[in-house]
Amino acid sequence: MNGDVEEVRAFNRFHTRLVGALSEHLLESDYALPQVRVLYEVAQAPRDKPCSASELASRLHLDAGYVSRLVAGLESEGLIVRAPSPENAKRLTLSLTARGRKAFARLNDASSREVTGLLEPLAPADRRMLTGSMRRIRRMLGDLPHQAAFVLRDPEPGDLGCIISRQARLYADEYGWDWTYEGLVAEIVGQFVKNFDREKERCWVAESEGEVVGSVFVVRSDEDTAKLRLLYVEPSARGLGLGRRLVDECLRFAKAKGYRKMVLWTNDCLVSARRIYQAAGFTLVSEEPHRSFGKDLVGQYWELML
Repeated sequence: MNGDVEEVRAFNRFHTRLVGALSEHLLESDYALPQVRVLYEVAQAPRDKPCSASELASRLHLDAGYVSRLVAGLESEGLIVRAPSPENAKRLTLSLTARGRKAFARLNDASSREVTGLLEPLAPADRRMLTGSMRRIRRMLGDLPHQAAFVLRDPEPGDLGCIISRQARLYADEYGWDWTYEGLVAEIVGQFVKNFDREKERCWVAESEGEVVGSVFVVRSDEDTAKLRLLYVEPSARGLGLGRRLVDECLRFAKAKGYRKMVLWTNDCLVSARRIYQAAGFTLVSEEPHRSFGKDLVGQYWELML
């Protein structure tokens, strides 16, 4: 725990230095960070529901007296005005004056330029990883709902190696399969790349918060038959419907490309995957025992007429 505490404190020191939180004036303006934050919150409040100083204090987890002094200072500079709420005359709401809106616009533009400068040197994949990590931090510490969104996209450089590695590790951890499974996955992926038919085959990579969290392949078996291969979902993304979404994308693609049937091979111990296949309409065609990946398994062949 002590090491974790020090890591968090070190990150906090880095971040306050990065954003200039310790500076007397933020973004080369006349205002300190707390004043700029108050301006931001007042500017972002809906026009029909302006906030009060006490609500602002609660939202920012700041002392009400401190927020009141910040508001008073900005009010004295002609940036903020207080007015009685139409619903409750005792409740004073906050809004920006014309001068305040101009000041906020300058600060907002300066902040955007500063962040753009930080992000520009990074490759697109690194930017996604960075912003994804930021969302993950917020989610883990309670600032965002505990439901991560995901997007499906085509593979990018580095994805296929990641897919091979993660599937091998997951099946080793969850089912005790040995390293020979990684060889099989690598062979399947390698053949997909070598023989890739852009018109009849596809790979979807699921990404969430800048990281790969799942994937699936559709491979041409023959003119009428498509094969679904290597479906997997990371534990962190399970329970969100991602597995079903990946299978549905495979079925839509296969139908659009004129396939009449989709088939797949799996093992009976992969219960969650089998439930997804059954829910999508696949039926079990045959089973056969085999010894693979250091385990005694039962292979299953499933198919679905499209």
